[in-house]
Amino acid sequence: MTYKLIRLIAAVVIAAGAAQAHAGIIGWTTVGNSGVSNSTDGVVSIPSGYSSVNWISTYGGIDNNNGGYGGTNGSTVTSNPFLVSNAGDALAFQFDFITSDGTSSFPDYAWANLYDSSNSLVATLFTATTNPSGSAVPGIGAGLPAISATINPAAVTITTGPGSTVWSPLGTYSGECYQGYGKGCGNTGWVSASYDISTPGSYYLTFGVANAGDTEYDTGLAFAGTTIGGKPIGNVPEPPEFGIFAIGLAMMALLRRRKPT
Repeated sequence: MTYKLIRLIAAVVIAAGAAQAHAGIIGWTTVGNSGVSNSTDGVVSIPSGYSSVNWISTYGGIDNNNGGYGGTNGSTVTSNPFLVSNAGDALAFQFDFITSDGTSSFPDYAWANLYDSSNSLVATLFTATTNPSGSAVPGIGAGLPAISATINPAAVTITTGPGSTVWSPLGTYSGECYQGYGKGCGNTGWVSASYDISTPGSYYLTFGVANAGDTEYDTGLAFAGTTIGGKPIGNVPEPPEFGIFAIGLAMMALLRRRKPT
C-alpha cells in the first residue's frame, strides 16, 4: 500500500469519526437539530454539579416533527432504552425552555414523553409553551396534554427582556423577540422535573420542541441531569465513533514517523 493511499484512508477515517462525534447527542437518537454545550451559552448556564447540558432547537428542525401536537416543524431526541429495576424509581431531570417567538398566535412548545418497551405512552412528563402571560409550564394551546411529573417550581413564567433570548442553538433568531419583549419571548430558567415509575421494566424517553403557526422565530430546550433511580441515562461517554477517530489519528502519527524523504 502506497504512502499516499494510506494517508488518504487515514484522512477519510478521521473525517468519518469527527462527523459522527459531532452528530447530535451521544446516546440519543436525534431527528432535527440537537447538541451539547460544555459552557455557559448566552442565557443558558451549566447547572451546579454538571459539566454540560444537552439541547434541541427548532432551528434546523424537520417539517411535521411535532409530537402529534400540531406544530409546523421541530426537533426530537430519544434516549436508548433504560431499565427500571424497582417500582417507584424516580426519573428526574432539569430543563430550560428558551423561545424567541411571541403572542398567542405562535405558541411554540416543548415536551417530554416516557414510553415503555411496547412503544406505548406511559406519561407526558412536562410541556412548555410561549406564553405572553401566566405560567409557561405546563404548556397551553397546541393540544398539549396534562403533565404527570412533579415540577419545581410549580408555576413557571417566562423571563423576558434584553438578552433573554441570547442562545446560539436558536441560530439566526438568537437575541430576537417577536413583536418585542413581554409578548412571550424569553426563557424559563432551570426547572426540575421528577416522576416515579410504578412498574419495573424497560423504558425510553423523548424530548421535543416545535414551532407553532410558522417556521420562524425559533424555540429550543436545554436539559441536563437525566437519571433513573439516581443513575444517569443516555450520553455514552466513549462511543465507537471516537474509537474510529482515534484509529485515524494513530494512522496519521505512524505516517509522520515513516514519511519518505
